[in-house]
Amino acid sequence: MDTAAYLRRLGLPGLLTAPASAETLRVLHMAHVERVSYEALEIWLGRTTTVDPVESAERIIGGRGGYCYHLNGAFSQLARALGYDVTRHVGGVQGRGNEPGVSGNHLVLTVRGLPSDANPGGEWLVDLGLGDALHEPLPLVAGTYRQGPFTYVLRPSEVAPGGWRLDHDPAGSFAGMDFGMGAVEMSAFADKHVELTTSPESGFVRVATVQRRDAYGVDTLRGLALTRLGRGAHSVTLGTARDYYAALADVFLLPLDDVSAGEKDRLWRKVYAAHESWLAGGSA
Repeated sequence: MDTAAYLRRLGLPGLLTAPASAETLRVLHMAHVERVSYEALEIWLGRTTTVDPVESAERIIGGRGGYCYHLNGAFSQLARALGYDVTRHVGGVQGRGNEPGVSGNHLVLTVRGLPSDANPGGEWLVDLGLGDALHEPLPLVAGTYRQGPFTYVLRPSEVAPGGWRLDHDPAGSFAGMDFGMGAVEMSAFADKHVELTTSPESGFVRVATVQRRDAYGVDTLRGLALTRLGRGAHSVTLGTARDYYAALADVFLLPLDDVSAGEKDRLWRKVYAAHESWLAGGSA
């Protein structure tokens, strides 16, 4: 992995030789969620991906994003290269109305050894792969935390012994996430990745979703519906391919320079058809 190129992608080239600290971790986390969008458009483009963190990092360096296995996987590789003590964990994100559980549909990171005034124990929850959730790392300490328009609750998990539960804000896109504290390698997510990127029941397959967090809220594109939650809240439907690709470039920092004109045309047609199916009461 080209660590220097990754930091340039985040707009932080000066951190290449910076000592690991809680404040620097915070800066890295915020820059990542603000500059690297949560997206799974590779599925809609018919491209196969893996959970290899170096592959994910190269795609991010090239101007794209990813979902949790890609974003947290690549970030764990970056953080380790910068001297951070990072551990990967199996997690489970639950939609509203669903039972909590550690299903493996989410990769979680913790970083330890970084004490601060707000977190003397020095262990942090780091998660860049929740779409509209964390903007900054959270102290791995039970409590209620406010970030922008969202309030989170971190507490012991009821389904993962010794693990943790993050309750999302009621305005968020999911109910919460549980994770165990056991350390795992990226191979633990390989089978679930195949399911999430190919199954007709997968949310990534059913809806082309893109999200980008900032300090004041989150922008979300689901199909052709572009919404802003937080400061500057609004909602609009994108009616043309030009509007769609302008939103990807301007709002989500995804110019899709790696996508040909023919691929863009096919992607637009697929997203438009899915949106029309949804309007007609179909399965999209």
